Amino acid sequence: MAVSARAGSGRLKRWLALPVVRQGGTYGVVGVAQFLLDWVIYVAFTHAGMTVVVANVLARIGGASAGFVLNGAVTFRDQHGARLGWRRFSKFAISWSVLTLFSTIALVAINAAQGLQASWLGKPLVDVALAGAGFLLARRWIYR
Repeated sequence: MAVSARAGSGRLKRWLALPVVRQGGTYGVVGVAQFLLDWVIYVAFTHAGMTVVVANVLARIGGASAGFVLNGAVTFRDQHGARLGWRRFSKFAISWSVLTLFSTIALVAINAAQGLQASWLGKPLVDVALAGAGFLLARRWIYR
């Protein structure tokens, strides 16, 4: 029994040491901070009377700025250091633009159908739906 427990513990340690597992966990922590910043900006700006489109784009800029730096410096860092720079930033900007377009279309639709407060509640769901695509783009293209 003890041998089996040690073998299971070794497998768990190997699994936790996989880069994708470590990166996924760190990406999630950074993503929560990024999301909170994005959401607070969005709610504050729309509450103040700004349109959903402008508020969402500005909120995503705020969250994305923090996310790009933290993910490049921490999440996808390698033995050579932080993975930032203009080449990666240009890839990030392209993927961010596409994801922001989808996010904005969804929030405009929610706002039109259910109202502003529904878009405040819907924004987290939209962002979670896009987070998976964002992680794949970051891991496979942006920070590679």
